[in-house]
Amino acid sequence: MTESERTESEAPAGWEAGPAREPGARGRRFDAAVRAYLERRPEATVVALGEGLGTGFWRLDNGLLNWLTVVPPETAAVRRILLPDSARRRTVARAVTDHGWLDAVREPERGVIVTAPGVLMRLPPPAVRALLAACAERFPGGALVFDAPPRRATVRARWAGGASGRWPAPVRWGLDRAQLPRVAGAHPGIVAVREVGPAPASPRRTAPGGLPARLMWPVRRIPVLGALTPLVCEVRFAPAGSPRRASSAVS
Repeated sequence: MTESERTESEAPAGWEAGPAREPGARGRRFDAAVRAYLERRPEATVVALGEGLGTGFWRLDNGLLNWLTVVPPETAAVRRILLPDSARRRTVARAVTDHGWLDAVREPERGVIVTAPGVLMRLPPPAVRALLAACAERFPGGALVFDAPPRRATVRARWAGGASGRWPAPVRWGLDRAQLPRVAGAHPGIVAVREVGPAPASPRRTAPGGLPARLMWPVRRIPVLGALTPLVCEVRFAPAGSPRRASSAVS
């Protein structure tokens, strides 16, 4: 292994894996979806929208993938200082709604999976539709993984954000499980939408309050809590040349 390969594969000093770096239940679902896609397309590009200073590359790197972090310019400047770009890992200074970041994806024919944790829920519905359509057009055979709170939780989050001012951005879009087929109809290039199920956690990992992480999924099955728990979903795009269905709309 060359020095450049060793540097690429090892997390920066102070950012090594451990309990503090292991993602929570939602993050493990995103990781599982990315790993499954990379099993099929090992040389794909992972586009991490709104990643901030996240270190997903070092959790998921298979030695072949390319990683693109898309963050606003002010965040990109900080990330490039702390986590400098390298041969297979780059930072793009763009807002998520500025679709110019799609042009930064090199060789999309090798596969593209876009992750958007906490992103779509903060966009107005027209921007959600536009993002889905842009990815479906530009990334045939690709996928997009996102999370969204149920609509009831969206209403409560808007109220809480307005009352306290603690939310970084208003929650503008929610999705109920029964509405997943409507997402599939957002663009003719979308061929499937599925909910990403829970991923196993380390037995030693604890959730807030000291409850073992392995017990959190049963807790979330309680109806009143399940109604407020965000869905994690994967949207799959048709391969190039496949028949495309007529589009409808996400509302």
